[in-house]
Amino acid sequence: MIAIPAFNEERTIAKVILRAKPYGDKILVIDDGSSDDTGVIAKALGATVIIHKMNLGKGAALRDCFDWAKTDGAEVLITLDADGQHDPSQIPILIDAIREQNADVVIGSRTARPANMAWHRWLGVRALDMATQVKIGTRVVDAQSGFRAYSRKAIENLVAAEFGMGVDSELLMRAHRAGMQIIEAPVNMQYVGLQTSTHNPLIHAFDVFFSILKFISIRHPLTFYGGFGFLSILVSLIFGFMTLDYYQQWGRVITNLALISVAAGVVGFLSLFTGIILFTLITIVREKH
Repeated sequence: MIAIPAFNEERTIAKVILRAKPYGDKILVIDDGSSDDTGVIAKALGATVIIHKMNLGKGAALRDCFDWAKTDGAEVLITLDADGQHDPSQIPILIDAIREQNADVVIGSRTARPANMAWHRWLGVRALDMATQVKIGTRVVDAQSGFRAYSRKAIENLVAAEFGMGVDSELLMRAHRAGMQIIEAPVNMQYVGLQTSTHNPLIHAFDVFFSILKFISIRHPLTFYGGFGFLSILVSLIFGFMTLDYYQQWGRVITNLALISVAAGVVGFLSLFTGIILFTLITIVREKH
């Protein structure tokens, strides 16, 4: 099964569907609140179309893809972008990797900067890849690629909780945490003549980065909040000592130092309590499941 999240891609959706048809028994298009004829064109070409009345984001679209594949009993789910940057003729490369290497997630990876892809965008993608690598503890060349294949095990167990562009990193982190095998297959991608993204690259980067932080904070609340709380309390103690030392020498208080000490102390203790509360709640939820 081939699934294509799409948002205002009437210029390219027909070409993508026609080129993908030989490689999948079913094609699903998620029209994520498009204001153009993306959904109409996809339906006319025989694709199953799920329409969002408003733009909910890539994460919501992928969640529908996984739900559909799970219900339909698909053995392999292929996802690719609707803007034409992914070459559907390379779908067999991903499917073969699933079957021959017993993989659960196969990423169609850009091993080099695609033609006509701006340097700033390429460097941004590499930075986000590195952030994902740090979390999953293994090297991933192209964590932001949406050209992927998922096994039946992945279809049944992965849930896209993120709504935005951070969903690609989130799915990899969830797959790694579940002990699934993640591999990459080199593919070619084409940016020439394309509007490379409907999203501002800076907003995209922040979306992915904060999604990674949120995932870490939920999975490891004591480490995340406790570490920040400890540093804040340490700052509070340092500035508090400086305030007392100055008072002993000169008989007056430097207001700015005192305020920093108090503020850092409050933030530190709140962060520690947040980590403890989240850790307790998450532990209770896990025990019930």
